[in-house]
Amino acid sequence: MTLLHSLPASLQKSFKNRSLFKVISGLNNFNPKLVTQVSKAAGYGGADLLDIACDPELVRLAKEASGIPICVSSVEPSLFPEAVKAGASIIEIGNFDSFYPKGRFFFADEVLELASKTRSLLPEVVLSVTVPHILPLDSQSKLALDLIDSGVDIIQTEGGTSSKPKSAGTLGLIEKAAPTMAATYTIACAMEESNKKVPLICASGLSEVTVAMAIAGGASGVGIGSAINKLNDELGMIAAIKSIRQALRSFELVSTKNQ
Repeated sequence: MTLLHSLPASLQKSFKNRSLFKVISGLNNFNPKLVTQVSKAAGYGGADLLDIACDPELVRLAKEASGIPICVSSVEPSLFPEAVKAGASIIEIGNFDSFYPKGRFFFADEVLELASKTRSLLPEVVLSVTVPHILPLDSQSKLALDLIDSGVDIIQTEGGTSSKPKSAGTLGLIEKAAPTMAATYTIACAMEESNKKVPLICASGLSEVTVAMAIAGGASGVGIGSAINKLNDELGMIAAIKSIRQALRSFELVSTKNQ
């Protein structure tokens, strides 16, 4: 049985409307100043959820700065309980992108084991798990379904760091997002065929150009990190978040009119 009903009403509504917008400050970003900056921007810009490194002090800091629900990410299950006590609403295994340049890779068996350990530690907390993009698409789909069977509440995709865009401008942004959007579509189709549906978040490599494509491809929401974190000032971050929020809102309006 899903635990999504335990989330704040605002998050439940965003998942239901397939318009969830998660700002990601980074699994390995433990810099209080930068986390505070991203948190404030997420709150002012209109994000639904803030994804931060799994640290109790950062959770308290981010909640105060953003005023929106917090998700904590880690690959160490033992770190989650204290973060939940500090106020995190969602726990997440992944994103794995930051580990690949260091030669650290995650495969299906390990991800399932991490999910099992985390679920045993916190059986009443909403659990999200990232599906590693290094797996072939059919293996990503199988892992996603296996994770759902094991009690995972949310599935997330990735892939932006592996993409090497060859074009500039809008076409380059689409090329950058292609791996995570391909994973989203493939996993969404597998969920539909197997009647195993949970919210699916498309993350990594997205921009205001591609967020609507991700939703059209089957996602319930999007996660944006580097497109915001790379900016040097809070005002720039807020502007970027508002642009992405508007892109999602415009798609939602068009979809509603076509129903």
